[in-house]
Amino acid sequence: MTGPHHPGLDIEAVRAMFPALHRREHGHPVAYLDGPGGTQVPQQVIAAMSGVLEHGVSNLGGWFGASHDAEEAMARGRAAMADLFGCDAGEISFGQNMTSITFAVSRALSRSWQPDDVIIVTSLDHDANFTPWVRAAQDRGVNVRIAEFDPATGVLDPEAVARLFDGQVRLVATCVASNAIGTQVDVATITRMAHEAGALVYLDAVHAGPHRLLDVRAIDCDLLVASSYKFFGPHTGILFGKLDLLAELDFYKVRPAPSDPPDKLETGTQSFESIAGVTAAVDYLAGLGEGETRRDRLDAGFGHIGVHEEALGNRFIEGVSGLGRVTIHGVPAMGGRVATFAISVDGITADVVASRLAAQGIYIWSGHYYALNAMERLGFLETGGLARIGYVHYNTVAEVDRTLEALAAL
Repeated sequence: MTGPHHPGLDIEAVRAMFPALHRREHGHPVAYLDGPGGTQVPQQVIAAMSGVLEHGVSNLGGWFGASHDAEEAMARGRAAMADLFGCDAGEISFGQNMTSITFAVSRALSRSWQPDDVIIVTSLDHDANFTPWVRAAQDRGVNVRIAEFDPATGVLDPEAVARLFDGQVRLVATCVASNAIGTQVDVATITRMAHEAGALVYLDAVHAGPHRLLDVRAIDCDLLVASSYKFFGPHTGILFGKLDLLAELDFYKVRPAPSDPPDKLETGTQSFESIAGVTAAVDYLAGLGEGETRRDRLDAGFGHIGVHEEALGNRFIEGVSGLGRVTIHGVPAMGGRVATFAISVDGITADVVASRLAAQGIYIWSGHYYALNAMERLGFLETGGLARIGYVHYNTVAEVDRTLEALAAL
């Protein structure tokens, strides 16, 4: 696509694909700046999901066409997510959501942990990549160490993780990008250090999903999880796991269920319509780029997304710099972050900021957004958290300016 904003992304054509973006509230067109809590979906995702239900679908393993359709939907979903993550289709498993998947993996991994082993988590993470590991560690008598990010800069230094590599470290769990303050984490360096210490690496890529193309081979992580409702799809969790690791792990499952990966992780019947929506979401993202293969098109498409989001983020940062009572917490420039901003306004609580913007049709979040440790580290957990404004590629310069005007009016 080409358009007036910059080569590669026609923002008006993009927005035309999203029916929800035409919503109005309180007489205002809605600006969906709540993407960090879940993005809207394009028409092709809606069509893919409804098409499965309209055409008819049955469970796996039957001798008839509707069952074969379900099997094909699963295969297409695995192939699409393999292209998005840069792995093999057999390394992709689906689940209800990222949190459920992480609890299941934490239970399976921790069965081999011994008392006095060590796991490392970070204060930058969403609680779904913190509490499952802490609970598993408590059950096994394992030590938990927390790698802290710098509250002044919002950065998680890989050395802050490496300093905790003392003893038998079994696991390092971290995010790829912070859902609270937008920090991008140097996960490739952390993974290399963890592997040198003999530890496995579990990455939460939920917030990174709409902003950057992931490459699990380049990162060399052992496990990575994402949620498609953050990258313009339905509420479905997706796990990448190295095949040999998944094969050796013992997951809780019913007896008739398959014993080999990736199926053995998928407890119960999957939502075939949702997985069709996941495939459509990946194809939508690939449609933003050019190239011979879907992976090539995804790479180009995310390149266009990155340029557009950087422009939106820079405009917001520059605008906020002229508002004396508004502070952006975390990385102060677009280098090293995605366009997700946690802000405070002097003398006004985060809930009041969010409610006043909502009255103008500007959707943002307030509170801790399940990033309890990050809010505590920043000193805002007990005072109501922060207001969070997130831009994705379907947002516009005009919406950035509306946000700045609304903040100035506070």
